[in-house]
Amino acid sequence: MLLVIDVGNTNIVFGVYQGDKLLYDWRIATEKDRTSDEYGLLFEQIFKYHGLCPKDVEDVIISSVVPTLMHTLSAMSTKYFSREPIIVGPGVKTGMNIRYDNPREVGADRIVNAVAGYEKYGGPLIIVDFGTAITFCAISKGGDYLGGAITPGIKISSEALFLRTAKLPKVELLKPETVIAKNTVNSIQAGLVYGYIGLVDYIIERMIKEMEDEGEVKTVLATGGFSSLIASESKYINEIDKLLTLDGLRIIYERNK
Repeated sequence: MLLVIDVGNTNIVFGVYQGDKLLYDWRIATEKDRTSDEYGLLFEQIFKYHGLCPKDVEDVIISSVVPTLMHTLSAMSTKYFSREPIIVGPGVKTGMNIRYDNPREVGADRIVNAVAGYEKYGGPLIIVDFGTAITFCAISKGGDYLGGAITPGIKISSEALFLRTAKLPKVELLKPETVIAKNTVNSIQAGLVYGYIGLVDYIIERMIKEMEDEGEVKTVLATGGFSSLIASESKYINEIDKLLTLDGLRIIYERNK
């Protein structure tokens, strides 16, 4: 089995593959102060609950946007799975040309998504990842990473509104039926959800125009925790793939094993 681990700012998503088949996937909170032993015991418990044996893990690959957890999870992999993990970063073969001013600045999650998106859907395409931050990535017809945009995620905006205003409550992120809301909770929900739909569609629209030389962008792909919430109303998003990053880790592993 292959253990793939994607470390985000809010959640760690991980899963196990047998060949190219994803057997299980899980999501846990990202806790920067947890030790390698704490993570190792947590992973062991999850494995045992599903009848899996850590000894059956033949390899581990990790991508992370949280630098402080890289050593922690590497140590966890070595101690609890007896495997030195592949870390997605400089020196790892991705098969993708990064056309960025400084390729090292591109987050590992964005590269992993781009590799999986191009492998599964072809190019040119746009990938929108709805995580703690919302990232927009453009991939060329030939499979080059062209660049993109980053905005604060919808949850960050919601929490900022609650923390920086005296009377506005914290709300659940749901899509109200109308933009003209009749109470404060629905007003906040309308502003956040429909506001982000507008933001996402406008950025995608501009990206499509800037990619005219690549040909028609047939696939605009959404992934991440809040992808369904926004994609359901988007004019441009036509695919949702919540396991895109895990598939990308598997593909990169196969190119490096």
